[in-house]
Amino acid sequence: MRIHFIAIGGSAMHNLAIALHQKGFIVSGSDDLIFEPSASRLSRHGILPEKLGWHEESITADLDAVILGMHALIDNPELLRAQALGLKIYSYPEYIYEQTKDKLRVVIGGSHGKTTITSMILHVLNYYKKDFDYLVGAQLEGFDTMVRLTEAAPVIIIEGDEYLASPIDRRPKFHIYKANVAVISGVAWDHVNVFPTFENYLHQFELFIDTIMPGGKLFYASTDQELCTLVRNNPKEIVKTGYEIPAHRVNDGITYLLPENLPLKVFGDHNLMNLSAAKLVCKEIGISENDFNLAITSFKGASKRLELLNAENNTNVYKDFAHSPSKLKATIEAVKSQFEERKLVACIELHTFSSLNKNFLLQYADTMIRAENPIVYIDIKTFQQKKIKPFTEIDVQTAFNNDKLTFFDNASTLEQYLRGLDFRQTNLLLMSSGNFGGMDLAKVARELNT
Repeated sequence: MRIHFIAIGGSAMHNLAIALHQKGFIVSGSDDLIFEPSASRLSRHGILPEKLGWHEESITADLDAVILGMHALIDNPELLRAQALGLKIYSYPEYIYEQTKDKLRVVIGGSHGKTTITSMILHVLNYYKKDFDYLVGAQLEGFDTMVRLTEAAPVIIIEGDEYLASPIDRRPKFHIYKANVAVISGVAWDHVNVFPTFENYLHQFELFIDTIMPGGKLFYASTDQELCTLVRNNPKEIVKTGYEIPAHRVNDGITYLLPENLPLKVFGDHNLMNLSAAKLVCKEIGISENDFNLAITSFKGASKRLELLNAENNTNVYKDFAHSPSKLKATIEAVKSQFEERKLVACIELHTFSSLNKNFLLQYADTMIRAENPIVYIDIKTFQQKKIKPFTEIDVQTAFNNDKLTFFDNASTLEQYLRGLDFRQTNLLLMSSGNFGGMDLAKVARELNT
């Protein structure tokens, strides 16, 4: 099979390209920008484009398929050429489905927790050396790539993103996979540039339930009232099972799973909810509850999800991928509940389209209320790049409903502020889906005043 990727440098795209290359396909690709680690990983497999840019001559009639990334535009010259030649053009979720039509498809959906639930399932299956394919949104310990596609594996575990499939396919990705087993971890408005109202966003999850195959199963977070109402009112005739926080206790900064008293390496109510979802899925594909519990004790968490950067004296520094209001609140709650005797400095970087929308910013009200020292950072360059009028500290304090909050728009000033704080008996939580203006977070974590 000869496959060409338009916008090969994307996180999911380059992983799929590597997976197909490993499967024996002839893979080519193009992009106008390829960042690390995509460039090095593509190079290592011999499929890094020789030069950047779009090249019509790369699109030839002998291609079996063209896979189109979200980063490409609808007037991309390679796309126009492929359309003119009548080639089969897929979005990457479409191609994943095409490759897995004969497998059991497990799709993990929800506004938050998707990556962690998927990662937990993969960890347990890997622990017992099961044969499985997967698609996950983060690099995981023990896994070379974020995508695996084989002929033999009977099941695929898919992290089901609700964002759009491609520039010419405006369906949410998770509608395309046609799950046999599905999870919805919770629903909290996101992607306001695509789903302008909460009702419109919520409707995508109704449609997701409708795509579940006949005889399929849905596991959903029964603590989310909006989600419970949605599931209850959906007429789809499938088995629907709610899940909750499992029995546990916290002692001296460690969470133990009851009744076996098994120590976990992850913590927080949101992670315990994720664990419940993963356990139900694993049971569905042949892993007993006891076997699951044994394996999950060695799960350290997905990359950038409450990742411990440094622990010294009575100070822990965590990095987390949180950016949405619901995830921000849950992550702060997790750290405060795990270390009740310690103060918390919580810093969130806002840089997504949604979070920089002044109306959506109001969704962050009261999300940082449990942090003794709440901080919001937005790089001034982000406002300039997105042509948005910069927020003032008053704007941010008002939206967050928090007059304790400090606002920074310069990474150097933020770093200087953090280095000047007294972190004795205090944790630091750094949250972003960006990079804090290039700040060396690990170095800062090691050099705080503890």
